[in-house]
Amino acid sequence: MSDKIMKINNKEYSCAIELTLDIIGGKWKPIILWRLANNGVLRFSELKRSMGVITQKMLTQQLRELEAYEMVHRKVYAEVPPKVEYSLTKQGKSVMPILDIMCKWGTDYYEESIDDKKE
Repeated sequence: MSDKIMKINNKEYSCAIELTLDIIGGKWKPIILWRLANNGVLRFSELKRSMGVITQKMLTQQLRELEAYEMVHRKVYAEVPPKVEYSLTKQGKSVMPILDIMCKWGTDYYEESIDDKKE
């Protein structure tokens, strides 16, 4: 890996991990991507309902950031009331192997943690 400065969306990154974490890091972005990958196209309200305690403001902010990095596609239908659907782009789908590994690691960690408490 080089020490080359990367510039994307008017931001500078000193390494690829920093860029990756900016795109998919945080509490909500991986869950949004996971929900869209496992459910296909979701309306905003369906996505929010599947996320649990996320606020509408936070979900909107996270979706906008994912959209800015072309991870999520937003489709607006010109009807009343407005209908907005979200789906993964090719870039969004490309991160799923990473999230699959993270899910497996979390499951393994949980199971080992439960086993440790039984001893």
